[in-house]
Amino acid sequence: MKFGNVFAPGVLQGKVAFVAGGTRGINLGIARRFAMQGARVVVASRDEARCAAAADEIRALGAEALGLPMDVRDADRVAAVLAQAADAFGALDIVVAGQAGNFFAPALSISPNGFRSVVEIDLIGTFTVFRLAWPHLRRPGASLLAISAPQAVRPLPMQAHACAAKAGVNMLVKCLAVEWGPAGVRVNGLSPGPIEATHGMDKAIAGDPAQVEQIRRGVPLRRWGTPDDVADAAVFLAGDAAAYITGTILDVDGGVTLADGRAPAPEPAS
Repeated sequence: MKFGNVFAPGVLQGKVAFVAGGTRGINLGIARRFAMQGARVVVASRDEARCAAAADEIRALGAEALGLPMDVRDADRVAAVLAQAADAFGALDIVVAGQAGNFFAPALSISPNGFRSVVEIDLIGTFTVFRLAWPHLRRPGASLLAISAPQAVRPLPMQAHACAAKAGVNMLVKCLAVEWGPAGVRVNGLSPGPIEATHGMDKAIAGDPAQVEQIRRGVPLRRWGTPDDVADAAVFLAGDAAAYITGTILDVDGGVTLADGRAPAPEPAS
């Protein structure tokens, strides 16, 4: 589906968006789409060079952009970067907590430090970004988006750490939606399924192509998602069309969460 067929141009015109983890993959796609819809965008991640490159890429679309390095585990740095973003562009209308850390390992091979690292990045990092963004949010009217994953609700082997962290993200979204709703701040989550052209998918394809094809056949829509699929959902939740939606985790997964690892359904009869 082409970008121009989904939203009218400029649905985020004049808004300021902050995207943590916004320098590659799904989150860069979200940042780009926000810019294409008229927002001024700040992207932040640990890699300073990637921050600069992502900001340049967004500016090439004709939008204003900043790239600011930060690690979500460093609360002082997160606070400073959020303040710098607000000083540059004004109150924040949209905040995306998209940073992620993950690896595949059986639970008995995960050290406490390894488990803690994923929780610190995925769950505590999401709270840190949202909590420290609070003084800079446009209130009422701000929209916060957390990036979750299907393993938040599907126990998967080799993913005890990520399942626990993302399950926490889902409940954090709901708690903050209840607490911050009276201030006119909406909090939602996106749960992308298997998305092509991402770091995780590239690793999976390189590891076992046959298994990857089996997974694809288990997706009810019978295709991989694209970064554009996720970006479109992010624009919807961030914008005025979702003004009465809060505390929702929107699955952008082709139905894979519903399939829950069962054998692929047969093709419907014609």
